Formats: sequence, C-alpha cells, structure tokens
Amino acid sequence: MTTDATAPWLVVGLGNPGPGYAGNRHNVGFMVADLLAERMGGSFKRATKAQAQVVEGRIGAPGPASRRVVLAKPMSYMNLSGGPVVSLRDFYKVPTANIVAIHDELDIDYGVLRLKLGGGDNGHNGLKSMTKAMGADYHRLRFGIGRPPGRMQVADFVLKDFSAAERKELDYFVDRAADAVECLVTEGLERAQSAYNS
Repeated sequence: MTTDATAPWLVVGLGNPGPGYAGNRHNVGFMVADLLAERMGGSFKRATKAQAQVVEGRIGAPGPASRRVVLAKPMSYMNLSGGPVVSLRDFYKVPTANIVAIHDELDIDYGVLRLKLGGGDNGHNGLKSMTKAMGADYHRLRFGIGRPPGRMQVADFVLKDFSAAERKELDYFVDRAADAVECLVTEGLERAQSAYNS
C-alpha cells in the first residue's frame, strides 16, 4: 500500500495515564512515544481537540525524506483509545494507513519487535478500541512482553512493572522500537520489516 508522501503520520503510543501505570508492561507504547518525542525535540502537551497528549514535529533527515508526524498518547485509558485516536486522525487529516499503534504483545518473546499493517487485535483492548472506531487498516508495532509466568492472570501481568532483569535491557529495546517507527515512517513497511522484524 502506498501512502501520500505529503500527508502527516499519526504515531500513537498505547498505555494508561498516571504515574501508577508508568512502568507497567502495558505502557511500553508510552515509553517508545516518550523517546520519539525526545528525539524530535518536543514535549507532550494536552491536545485541544482530543483526550490525548501530543507532540508535533518531523521524523527523518531534513529535506524530501522528512515526514510530518503527530505523536500521541491517549489519556482515556487503554480500553477507550479509539475515541482520541479518531479525533486526532480527523483533526490532522491523517489517512488511516498513516497511523501507527505502538503496543505491548503477549504472544512474542520479550523485546522482540514485529511491524505489520492491519490484522486482528489478539485480545489487546487498546487495539480492539481503535479497530472498532476506525477499522483495522493501520500499522502496528508490536513490542513483545512474553507470556505471564505460571498461573498469573494476563491482566495482572500486563499491569505489573517490568522485572529487574527485564529493565536491564528495556532501554535498548525501547530505543530499537523507536528506530523501527522512524524507519517505517521514512522508508516504508517492507524496509522496516526486513530491518526490525526479528
């Protein structure tokens, strides 16, 4: 699928607002969005048109390869992410194919990345809400968090902070995920998949 080179991109980190959730596995989308904002030299501000925080800027080398990007963190809680995303999409006139959701993924080993366009939600409430609100034809960067140990419930696992052992590598994996988003936006899905889908 080709995308309009002049149209903006909307990159959405999925998570839950508030300091109590900040280090949770479910909030890895926020972590990647925060790093991308830092790289763009911006800081998140409350959006006037949506229940979200946004940063506007550019990704890519200055010149024709540079892409206009709106980074967003919905402030609605994970299972209501679709509303803020659709509001931002409409306000910034972003084609659905130029939307990227960054989210935690249980069915992939910790730190493994997978980029794809479209597909199911695999039980992820943030994706479920987005797909219900606008269809499934948006990009996803799936950040592997692995399955819960033993008999731990999935809901408990995703709302727990990364373990001490996981935190040792977390910065590296978040950095790589931010690289993958930049590659997707500037060079396209196929190139990003071949470079980052491990």
